[in-house]
Amino acid sequence: MASSSRMSSCFQCHSSSSTPDHFRNGWRLRSGRHAQLCPPCASLYEEGRFCEAFHKNDPGWRDCDSCGKMVHCGCIVSFNNHLILDCGGINCMECSRLNFLLARNRCISLEPEIRAKESYQESFGQAPVDSQYCPRVTDAELQQVSRNPKATLTPLFEKVLSESDADLKFARLVVPKRCAEAFFPDISDLHGLRIKIQDIEGNEWDFHYRYWLDCGSRVYVLEGLRDHILSKKWQPGDTVTFYRVEPGGKVVMGLRKTSAGPQIPRI
Repeated sequence: MASSSRMSSCFQCHSSSSTPDHFRNGWRLRSGRHAQLCPPCASLYEEGRFCEAFHKNDPGWRDCDSCGKMVHCGCIVSFNNHLILDCGGINCMECSRLNFLLARNRCISLEPEIRAKESYQESFGQAPVDSQYCPRVTDAELQQVSRNPKATLTPLFEKVLSESDADLKFARLVVPKRCAEAFFPDISDLHGLRIKIQDIEGNEWDFHYRYWLDCGSRVYVLEGLRDHILSKKWQPGDTVTFYRVEPGGKVVMGLRKTSAGPQIPRI
């Protein structure tokens, strides 16, 4: 006797199949179950292109306030594809996730300072990093540095370049003491060590990190920067920003060019 198989059909295109597991879950229906979709329709849904393919002429389309992408609002299919903003507009989920990550990075940028404060207060009674060196990173800069969406990017500190920092004759950068002790490797003698730092283009630079003593206090410097300074066209008043990328703990140095006449800081 031939066995009879129960036929199921796609919620959207009504194509039928009796093959188990042929259909995939789509959006959740009011009954609590999921709409069953054939592979082509399911792929469109999973890629976020279902409404674009089947509801293009339906009302309810609005543009994302951040990127301008058109989103089908008020449709059960795209219910989870956007967020309603307080101002009345909407953001697509891609922009919502990006905005969340940028806000999260701003928040976690304070964590190294907190950890450094606790560690160094315990050992040396140090105060936290001075506010003038707290990173003021723009969304565009974060996106430029964070090339890997799975990586965690933490802005560490920034410094406005002085005349001597940008001078090829010295070819070195004075690193603020508390920043150096909080975020750079420990060094126990005046000879220092070699340190690799990446620029935002992904190029790796080999610098010499050391300190000298001035009235008994350490002055930390990165030396051997001549080629880097020439490549990036450092000018007094520009701002260098240091980041740490996890996993891996890689240090990245970015540069923000000054837009106005430089206000030359003291070292």
